[in-house]
Amino acid sequence: MTFRSSPIPPGVLTAGAVTFTVFAWASAFVSIRSAGAAYSPGALALGRLLAASLVLGVLLLIRRQGLPPREAWRGILVSGVVWFCGYTIALNWGERLVDAGTASLLVNTGPILMALLAARLLGEALPPRLLAGMAVSFVGAVVVGLSMSSGSGGSTSLLGVVLCLLAAVAYATGVIAQKPALSYGTPLQITAYSCMTGAVACLPFTGQLLDELPRAPASATLNMVYLGVVPTALAFTTWTYALARMPAGRLGATTYAVPAIVVLLSWALLAEVPGWLTLLGGLLCLAGVAVSRYAPRTPRTPHTPATPVDGTPPAPAKGNRT
Repeated sequence: MTFRSSPIPPGVLTAGAVTFTVFAWASAFVSIRSAGAAYSPGALALGRLLAASLVLGVLLLIRRQGLPPREAWRGILVSGVVWFCGYTIALNWGERLVDAGTASLLVNTGPILMALLAARLLGEALPPRLLAGMAVSFVGAVVVGLSMSSGSGGSTSLLGVVLCLLAAVAYATGVIAQKPALSYGTPLQITAYSCMTGAVACLPFTGQLLDELPRAPASATLNMVYLGVVPTALAFTTWTYALARMPAGRLGATTYAVPAIVVLLSWALLAEVPGWLTLLGGLLCLAGVAVSRYAPRTPRTPHTPATPVDGTPPAPAKGNRT
């Protein structure tokens, strides 16, 4: 999916892609809680990935993009099995045992793992500003998760915590595997074939899906379709578009805004009014993202060589080494 002919500056497109992805992924936590009441974790993952694969397949046909090069398939297969399949099942299962806010907190330990893996495996730098932003956002995510899980009906299951942490590991691993593949294929290709790989890996749950589909309420099925179309097909495509244009560690830090958005969506859709501690945690999440993405502009002043004492004109520069 290319945007070369777009009059919009590339930086604006990248920021828009990141923003859409974060909001779509935040909405997924609410939808999973709703659909998970009627669908088992594996069946929900399969239905979600089948819906996403259908949309992505149509987009491939519209964009006339075929198979990616052979060099991209290693990253596609790893991200498809580990991220699209493993992450989705673990998160679906985990959200049956913990609330959406706690799940978003635990999954958002993923960017820390992602930044560390990117530094180790991809050679990406860990600038102090990124580390500081990650620290602030993580504190905010902890505050959000603790405040949302300490309510009257909140409860935290040890198994649910472990499953959400496994989802975070799968998320970070999938992103790092996907990053090199984007050097060979387009964001749409990498997303589509990773999703299709994940759907194939979830095929053992076909029987469960066929058994639960007729008995599930329409709202749960609509949430499953929504999960496939928006947070998966569209948001994963915008994510890979942004991932191809910025470091994985820096991009991963932006997802610390997800817990704050989960709070706002729960407030708007479920009439759950957050307390002051939750709002404080959300503000810290957003502040950390702002710190990690802030890049001060340094004024570029033309370099004028000093004139020698004897008055001889300076020699012309042979090239800019900066």
